[in-house]
Amino acid sequence: MKTLTAIWENCLTVIKELVSNEQSYTTWFKPIKPVKLENNVLTIEVPSQFFYEWLEEHYADKLTLAIRREVGTNARFEYQIPVDKGSALNGKSAITHIPAGNGKYNNGDYKNSFIGNPVAIPGIKEVSFESCLNPNHTFANFIEGDCNLLARSAGIAIAKKPGLAYNPMVIYGGSGLGKTHLAHAIGNEIKMLHPEKRVLFVTSEAYISQFIEALKNGNAASFSSFYQTIDVLIIDDIQFFSNKDKTQEHFFHTFNHLHQSGKQLVLTSDRPPKDLTDMDERLLSRFKWGLSVELQIPDFETRIAILERKAQAEDIELPREVSEYVAHHINTSIRIMEGALNSLVAQSKLVNRAIDLNMARQTVRSLVNHVAPEITVGFITKMVGEHYRVTLNDIKGKSRKREIVIARHVSMFLCRKITGKSLTEIGRDFNRDHTTVMHGCTAVTDQMDQMLQFKEEVSEIEKKIRMSE
Repeated sequence: MKTLTAIWENCLTVIKELVSNEQSYTTWFKPIKPVKLENNVLTIEVPSQFFYEWLEEHYADKLTLAIRREVGTNARFEYQIPVDKGSALNGKSAITHIPAGNGKYNNGDYKNSFIGNPVAIPGIKEVSFESCLNPNHTFANFIEGDCNLLARSAGIAIAKKPGLAYNPMVIYGGSGLGKTHLAHAIGNEIKMLHPEKRVLFVTSEAYISQFIEALKNGNAASFSSFYQTIDVLIIDDIQFFSNKDKTQEHFFHTFNHLHQSGKQLVLTSDRPPKDLTDMDERLLSRFKWGLSVELQIPDFETRIAILERKAQAEDIELPREVSEYVAHHINTSIRIMEGALNSLVAQSKLVNRAIDLNMARQTVRSLVNHVAPEITVGFITKMVGEHYRVTLNDIKGKSRKREIVIARHVSMFLCRKITGKSLTEIGRDFNRDHTTVMHGCTAVTDQMDQMLQFKEEVSEIEKKIRMSE
């Protein structure tokens, strides 16, 4: 016997074939949840009155067709609409069951009882409000570093006192740096600390799409009414509001209502508010009322921590040399870096082989435009020079300054160790004879034996050189 979930998944498969627009399918059907199937009646839960009206007007026939294909020719469906605490009549949190009208809007007693709030409907029993938050994105697995310290701290402060601290909060930064993760983490933390709060996460694309449909069907007032009931509104990628004048106008009024009511707004963007183009100046000024924080590219150590935390969460053994290699070569996007780890895990399971450095090299080459440099005496000397902040000419010259001599000796030592060239061959590259190279290598070895800090420094330079392969 099929489970309710399996039945609904099959219905969604049919609906996806019937709905030609991928965005419409994602916006209007993915949020639907199956509740129960009794006596050939499938009850589905939709987020709001607005969703119900729009589905009835446009897709009730497709819903009916899909459900009858899966359940039987006599099957039908009805809607269930959640109502949050405090918004129902008599202060009771409730839902209502509304028989599907086969594509025709039900204009009976229910319509007459509508009082302006799309979720203020007398009903039967309490259900939770769907916040559309990803439960996997929390502060617990958001790795802290210098790149995000201010944003993370501000997010925690907001979660403790939503609507009072930093309102609105605008999180901006490049793609794949954790803006969406942090936004979800704020929402999840608020839900945990303040379970009575209505928290809603929505992408800008979904907001725009819903608003357009509301305009087309004369439901703009209902749409506005729904969003004005939210306690914490999180909108991802507000830069896509650019050139959407009607949407901006609507959001301007929604923003004002929520802000004046002490409700929290959290917005993400790929650029700071001052750089947003084709945006209403009134909105831009409001974005600057609170706090704008940037998520920067995480440093090398933070990238390693992110990879190893994710591997640990998934119970994967990830050698340190692999995490360092991936973090070294993928340094602009956490999303791509985590994609590399997912690829490594998949390969490891498919071929039943432990993750190693060779596998990491192949994976990185498939994800980024990495051309491995040839490890030559010149390349090694350049890397050493960058570490000690001296030039190639300084190293190969005759200066006896201490920092230059150290760089020269370390270069000789690593050239000998990594390339395997003879002392004479290395000497030619440094304009020295083989005895000078031997002295330099011996000096480095002796100092490494005596000073742990120097030994670690040389090892770190060697590691960077080898990771360039």
